[in-house]
Amino acid sequence: MKFENNQMGPASQESSPTDALPRSVTVLEGKDKTIYLVGTAHISRKSVDDVVRVMELVQPDTVCVELCHTRHQSLTNAGSWEKTDVFQVIRQRKVLLLLAHLALAGYQRRLGEKFGIKPGAELIAAVEYAEKSGAELRLSDRDVQVTLKRSWRNLGLWSKLKLLSLILASLLSRQELTEEDIERLKERDHLSEALGAFAKAFPKVKKPLIDERDDYLMSSIATAPGRSIVAVVGAGHVEGIVNRFGHEVDRSALETIPPGSLLGKSLKWLIPAIVLGAFAVGIQRHDFSALDEMLLAWILPNAVFAGLGTLIAGARPATFITTVLASPLTSLNPTINAGVVAGLMEAWLRKPTVHDCQRVSEDARSWRGIYGNRFTRVLLVSALATFGSALGAWAGATWLVSVVAGG
Repeated sequence: MKFENNQMGPASQESSPTDALPRSVTVLEGKDKTIYLVGTAHISRKSVDDVVRVMELVQPDTVCVELCHTRHQSLTNAGSWEKTDVFQVIRQRKVLLLLAHLALAGYQRRLGEKFGIKPGAELIAAVEYAEKSGAELRLSDRDVQVTLKRSWRNLGLWSKLKLLSLILASLLSRQELTEEDIERLKERDHLSEALGAFAKAFPKVKKPLIDERDDYLMSSIATAPGRSIVAVVGAGHVEGIVNRFGHEVDRSALETIPPGSLLGKSLKWLIPAIVLGAFAVGIQRHDFSALDEMLLAWILPNAVFAGLGTLIAGARPATFITTVLASPLTSLNPTINAGVVAGLMEAWLRKPTVHDCQRVSEDARSWRGIYGNRFTRVLLVSALATFGSALGAWAGATWLVSVVAGG
């Protein structure tokens, strides 16, 4: 097994087919196959040119792309959003995941419009080549839903808030990137620095989001049929794939969603246990003389914070009232949260249409678009009600305990 990276020059002074390849290509030699690994930026005209050039030079038996079936459908089928059921998204508590995805997609689309190129165009070029040439196409990435769920489960509430706020902040960013900036991000030194910063900020996310996918991509590419294989992946995965090349990987293990830990499940009941315990102790100490103050301490923060979340999201008045009434109760039941109640109510009132779903990718590029689209507005209401209710529960539990202890 060996590899050569065109960024570092050819492996020998003699002319070889790899001499004509772009600098973005790393050549991996297996026992019976040669893999041409093309590191790309997903918003780069040069990456599209590199992919086309490599295909013409290599004429591979198999084309591997950093896509799963879901992302492939999203890139190649503009109407895929029409099938999204907002009620199911809310019931299955996928609101935050979907909002994060929409924010990233909106940011990429905004950059793509600036540079006159569709995000993921280099992946589409690789797919189209395979279809036209008759080469086998392999979607080599792990399903995006599995990756998101495994990543999300590694984060606590505050880390989720931090990550989501950073992603959403990209919508408001006025930082101007140039095409040179995009191309520079494909260089190994800049990538290592960026990935290092990400790993430091979110160490529990890096493993499922990057490292596990490096393993998965490497295994899928290495086992692809044919003697000549072109693999098109984001530049951030190239080093990981090269370092793992030749290792055994159990892809089925990486495709499973591990059950939540016993500790994690127990923590969900922490606030209900504290609150119910505080009420029991308070009533035992003071009979029912302090009951009004205890109820106020629990209900008021829950109602205020959850209601404030829906107001910020621009919810309908009926949703606001429902959330205010529901939050003190849902905070005592980990199987349902105020965000689900608020989201379902808002969806029933706003009734997002197919047209709203069709415009999701377009409207997710700005806050005005998110607020103006009924589908994304419902998601925002659900998300902010969830956060507001969580903050209210902690504030209420703290106030309640202080009332009982002070009495």
